[in-house]
Amino acid sequence: MRFAAIADVHGNHLALEAVLADIRAQGIKEIVNLGDMASGPLDARRTMDALMAIDAVHVRGNHDRWLIDRPFDKMGSWERCALPQLDASHLDWLRQVPATQVFRNQVFLCHATPSDDNTYWLETVTPDGSVRMTALEAIEKEAKGIPQSLILCGHTHLARAVRLSDGRLVVNPGSVGGPGFRYSDPYPHLIEAGTPDARYAILELASANWRVTFRHVPYDHEAMAALARQNGQPELAAALATGWIR
Repeated sequence: MRFAAIADVHGNHLALEAVLADIRAQGIKEIVNLGDMASGPLDARRTMDALMAIDAVHVRGNHDRWLIDRPFDKMGSWERCALPQLDASHLDWLRQVPATQVFRNQVFLCHATPSDDNTYWLETVTPDGSVRMTALEAIEKEAKGIPQSLILCGHTHLARAVRLSDGRLVVNPGSVGGPGFRYSDPYPHLIEAGTPDARYAILELASANWRVTFRHVPYDHEAMAALARQNGQPELAAALATGWIR
C-alpha cells in the first residue's frame, strides 16, 4: 500500500500542479487530500478545477467550511478573495466533502483534529507566540478511539510525524501551497516553513509498518508571490517567496 497525502493548497494552483506532477513521477496512483483547498488571495478557480478532476479521497478543512457555511460579509479575508472566483458547482462539490474519512480501512483522515477542523493538534501555541510540539499525552488523548494505524492531519502547514505509545502514527504532510502565515488564535503567532517549496508526503505500508517520506517540490513560487502581492497580501507574498513572514 503506497499513496500520497496532500493538504492546505489554499488556491496555489502552480504548487498543486508541481506536486501532482511529482506524485505521478513517483509512480503513485492514489492520493488523499486533507482540505483547505481554495481560500486565499491566489487562484481558487484553477485550484478547485484541478482538485475536482483528480481521483482522490478528500476531507473538508476549516477554510473550505467557511466558504459554504456563512454569508460573504461574515467571511474572512481569504474566503472573500476566493469566493468570487468560484462557481456554484465548486461550492456544491465542497458541500459534499466530509469532515473526516477512512481510507482503505487503514488510514484515518481529518483536517486539523478528529473532532475539530480549526484546532492545532501536533503543535501548541504559547502565550508569548512560540509554536512548539504538543505534549504526547495531549496528542494521544485526541487520537483516542481511532483504530486505524495511520492518522493524517493538516491545518498547521508544518510537516511532522509523531509515533504514539501504542504504535500508531500521526502525520501532517505539510502544506502544498502555504509556507507561512500569521494567525491570532489562541495567541498571535507565526507559522514559517523556512523554504518556499511545495510540500506533501508519501506513505507506504511495508511489513506492517508505515514509512513516511516528506517531499519538498520546487515550483514557480515567485509567480504566486507576485499574485499575492498584487492582491494586497504582502506578508503572504513574502512567505510564498521565501518561506518566511517578513
